[in-house]
Amino acid sequence: MSLAEDAALAARVVRDAGSLAHRMRGEGLSLRNKTSISDVVTEADHAAEELVVRALAAARPGDGVLGEEGAAHDGTSGRTWVIDPVDGTYNFVAGLDWWCSAIALTDGDDLVLGAVHHPATGRTYVGGPGLPTTVDGVPVGPLADRPLAESCLTTYLHPPEYDGEVGAAFSRMVGGAATLRMLGSASMDGTAVASGALHVRCQHSLPPWDELPAAALVLGAGGAVQRIDAAGVTWSAAGAPTAVADVARALVG
Repeated sequence: MSLAEDAALAARVVRDAGSLAHRMRGEGLSLRNKTSISDVVTEADHAAEELVVRALAAARPGDGVLGEEGAAHDGTSGRTWVIDPVDGTYNFVAGLDWWCSAIALTDGDDLVLGAVHHPATGRTYVGGPGLPTTVDGVPVGPLADRPLAESCLTTYLHPPEYDGEVGAAFSRMVGGAATLRMLGSASMDGTAVASGALHVRCQHSLPPWDELPAAALVLGAGGAVQRIDAAGVTWSAAGAPTAVADVARALVG
């Protein structure tokens, strides 16, 4: 299979997953908390993940899968599809529009591509290190470089972590930004960074389904990604190259 064929498949499955979740939200949902009041899951998360897993099993039977809601299969090809059926579930449940369905493809340790579908606008983003990022097939254009001091940083830190070493590192980072947003969906934040609406994203302890789809889009737009060990956790930054470097310096202190 070609990179173009993988990209088309990724775009299709996230559109289908996002459309299913959007329809289920309109019909009413039950939910439960996972780790906290802001970490929730619904039957739409599970149904959308099952849809993606079935589609991938039919189209790429040798590939593995890793899903936020429990899907896990190693496969035989060395490739793995990383699935986030509903990213931004708190927003999804609350009736806010900043949520999406997202997927990434890895080949061993290499990130191949990411795709994100935003049901509120109907837009689908696809890109990767060797695949210029597009929205509905239109290139987003090269990402403009800028320092953190001239950037809008999108991030999140769970309030109980504001104190201590993690909170201190976070304060150093956000203190260097021109402005700050906490919007509640890591992959949607990545679409905004890749398209230039926001400029850099950074959060700690991101699981692969929250980190990789956005990282692929940012790389496909000419941005940079970096993992930074600071305050006993690993932070994932993606965005304008100079801003990413500034974030890394601020976190380490």
